[in-house]
Amino acid sequence: MTPRHYILATAGHVDHGKSSLVRALTGTDPDRLPEEKQRGITIDLGFAHFEIPTPAGLCSVGVVDVPGHEDFVKNMVAGVGAVDCALLVVAADDGWMPQTEEHLQILEYLGVRHGVVALTKVDLPDADVELASEDIRERIAGSLLAAARIVPVSSVTGAGLPALTQALADVLGALPVQMGADKPRLAIDRVFTVRGMGTVVTGTLAGGPLHNGQSVALQPAGRMVRIRSLQSHNREVATVTPGTRTAMGLSDLSREEVRRGDQVTLTNLGAASDTVEVLLHRSARLPARTRLLKSSARVQVHQGSASHPARLIFLADTELGAGQSALAQLRFEQPVFMLAGDRVVLRDGSQTATLAGGVVLDPNATRRDCRQASRLGCLERCAKALDTPSEWVAAILERDGAAQQSLLLRQSSFSSAAVSAAVAGLVAVGRVQVLGDWWVEVERLRSLSQTAANVIDAEHRAHPDRAGVDVERVRACVRKAFASADVAEIFLEEFCRSGVFKRTGAVVARVTHRLALPPDLAQAAQRLREALRAAPLEPPARKELETGPAAVRALRFLVETGEAVEVGVDLVLGAVAFAEASRRVQDFLRTRGAAKAGDLRDALGTSRRVIIPLLERLDRDRVTVRQGDLRHLPD
Repeated sequence: MTPRHYILATAGHVDHGKSSLVRALTGTDPDRLPEEKQRGITIDLGFAHFEIPTPAGLCSVGVVDVPGHEDFVKNMVAGVGAVDCALLVVAADDGWMPQTEEHLQILEYLGVRHGVVALTKVDLPDADVELASEDIRERIAGSLLAAARIVPVSSVTGAGLPALTQALADVLGALPVQMGADKPRLAIDRVFTVRGMGTVVTGTLAGGPLHNGQSVALQPAGRMVRIRSLQSHNREVATVTPGTRTAMGLSDLSREEVRRGDQVTLTNLGAASDTVEVLLHRSARLPARTRLLKSSARVQVHQGSASHPARLIFLADTELGAGQSALAQLRFEQPVFMLAGDRVVLRDGSQTATLAGGVVLDPNATRRDCRQASRLGCLERCAKALDTPSEWVAAILERDGAAQQSLLLRQSSFSSAAVSAAVAGLVAVGRVQVLGDWWVEVERLRSLSQTAANVIDAEHRAHPDRAGVDVERVRACVRKAFASADVAEIFLEEFCRSGVFKRTGAVVARVTHRLALPPDLAQAAQRLREALRAAPLEPPARKELETGPAAVRALRFLVETGEAVEVGVDLVLGAVAFAEASRRVQDFLRTRGAAKAGDLRDALGTSRRVIIPLLERLDRDRVTVRQGDLRHLPD
């Protein structure tokens, strides 16, 4: 049976025995740096692996050992960004300490709901196991780990190790298998070079599988690279699945072009942004004297294995205290790559205190109009249903009116199948309509259709002499109704499909509309008719015909109704004269085979002013074909 893969991360105060416990559980020393061995404390992330049988089957457990010293909390956060289970370590002789509390708050901010508490150093003479256990139980009350089992253990004597192993087996065995959301991401926590393999990165894979030879994107740069090798727990593999520690060789990439915090992901999951909108929360466990978190504060934002400087901007006039939540923007100095649903941890700019945690609601936010009511309403709805894709879909469509199917919640932790299922539910109840490759909110579509109809009807009433409304005016209505103007063409197609409206070229009109001249233009039109009939092939120049606004409108009416033909920029002929000229040109060419413009001018008895634009119009209409100075009939 294929083992189930999970990630276990340690947490706890410095010198409480996290690394020793990992070594006792796995047989691997997670302290790999010479400085760590010299100083006797963990400085950076360490890694180990073991397998554990559970009632649900064999579990392959990747272990991330984190530093507990207050100076290295930033490294600790980089190691717990994608874990399934926490191993909170508390020494029986020291008890609950500052970094124990800070680490627990960080785990809560990151949404870690499963764990075991190891009460270490129970072999020491001054260890009071019963008192320490009672204190721990009181400390974790109300937290996500409130129900966690507390297991006394000694890494020196081995006492309690079987019980700890069983406690971990019980927790891990009850966890669902990580199916992923077809959106794999590897948050890079180590980068090094191996001779013969080039640049190698390691990290914890989440969100979906990756395959050897696959083309992937290195974010936030968006650079396309290829996976040239894959390892999981020191074994070569063809595919890695979520919940595994992964080493990955990347082609055409130097060691200097990648760093901790970068992400390996698919090439179609969107792009980095310098502005992200989040729901922030400050732990109720913070002391009452904790300073309020204010807008415009400089913060360090931890996400995955990355840390980014940013400015915090609240979307309402507020200051955030212990136990409070608020919507905010994080404005970064450089673009960052995140997905909606990602967890972030905020620390102060000097990295001395953990301030808050948050969930990403919009990974590609804009700073302009950030307090707009529709945007805030969407964020609030998403914030209330963090794990419900149907609510996110409904909120986004309510805000934007429409979304392209391939883009809706693409840059989120929801799978494409979950998004499609959510939309299908909205379609079934009549709230969403499918138009081509767009999902459109029905109420917005109805409102826009009525607005467009009103614009067209008003144009018909005001200007019955015109064929209809310029399509750009309808597009302008679409731009006001929808966040994306790209939906305009699909809307116009749907709008005219009913048979009530029609589009002819660049004009939209009611099917029943018939061109008519208002009384004030009738006289101007009659004068134009007479002028065009007086000299059919030598009419006045256009500027002589358009002697005023009424004449301009009347001439347009004659052209649109087919009484006149716009031959060129400065030439208009009566429709009868144009048809007769076209027939005579064709008869002449049929007899002669080919002719110059001068020959055709003489045959028609007109001038160069008329014959040149006339022949150019006939060329465009494919009535004639020009070759050098000659015209002939098309083959």
